[in-house]
Amino acid sequence: MTSLAKTVGPLDEGSQLPLYLQLQRALKAAIDAQVLAPEDALPAERDLATDFEVSRITVRKALDGLVAEGLLVRRQGSGNFVSARVEKNFAMLTSFSEDMRARGRTPRSVWLKRSTGTVTPQEALALRLSPGTPVYRFQRLRYADEAPMAIEFATLVATALPSLDSVGESLYEALERGGQRPTRALQRLRAVLLTAEQATLLKAREGDAGLLVERLGSLRDGQAIEFSQSYYRGDVYDFVAELSA
Repeated sequence: MTSLAKTVGPLDEGSQLPLYLQLQRALKAAIDAQVLAPEDALPAERDLATDFEVSRITVRKALDGLVAEGLLVRRQGSGNFVSARVEKNFAMLTSFSEDMRARGRTPRSVWLKRSTGTVTPQEALALRLSPGTPVYRFQRLRYADEAPMAIEFATLVATALPSLDSVGESLYEALERGGQRPTRALQRLRAVLLTAEQATLLKAREGDAGLLVERLGSLRDGQAIEFSQSYYRGDVYDFVAELSA
């Protein structure tokens, strides 16, 4: 890795801003400009101290601040890494693929399972469907660039799609092509602990913090067509909402 000091510029010892804050801002600028991309490892603290001509204490203080902000992740025995955190506006009805593209990330999915069936009691209650109503079920592992972000379980009323295989990279794009894209949704967010199976898929550890998002998507006329449950890695995903009085 080339010297970060050459890339972002040296620190100014004559500035009234403390050196650790200058270093913090320089590293944050490198992350924003993707000079340091998500999941990139930072140089060792001793190398940063040498590059920027500051003490190890100054470097550690700067890094501690970035870890506290969620911009860096400290992994025991491995060092400091740029966080792959993603912000999701909880008030916007957008797909995972749209969210990732809007943030300059490349979305992709690994299919775990596709199947047809009839509604379970839970799905019938959520979607307000009669017992025996046909549905399509989709299970996918969702990625941003090369980082696994979420495991998604989605149930769609079968009449919303022409076939089980009509869904490619984006479920919402497939629904939109048929004029069946939800225009409103009720979302519920809950903290969970990842199971061993979920942790393996998400490259996390069993018992790590996760976020479960349940979404009930409806058409303009109020007909519910989508019920999904998505398990997100708690260390890489933030949900935000703008509130007003």
